[in-house]
Amino acid sequence: MVNFGFAPLEIKIHDLDKSNLQLSSWIAERDETFTQCIACGCCTATCTAGKFTKFSFRELCHSIRRGEIAKAIAESEKCMLCGKCTLVCPRNVNTRNIVKLIRKANQKFKV
Repeated sequence: MVNFGFAPLEIKIHDLDKSNLQLSSWIAERDETFTQCIACGCCTATCTAGKFTKFSFRELCHSIRRGEIAKAIAESEKCMLCGKCTLVCPRNVNTRNIVKLIRKANQKFKV
């Protein structure tokens, strides 16, 4: 058998009925553009911080929607708040404001 250097992905099953979705609803109350994100990846493709770290706004949004609050807050600290992502978003999601709200949530949710 030939080893191509690939391995199967880790299986992650998220039960959204049991997930802590407080952060998701808290952000949506303060910035309704969060709910308009379709996770197209344009923000991640242009991200300056993503060139130097493993930061991805798309993954950040997925973490929030899965209820992974601690992971989302830690990931938000990698953002440089340059605003390139806001400029390329086809849905006009205010990505900078969402990152700022996530950073504020650090004090609110005490994670």
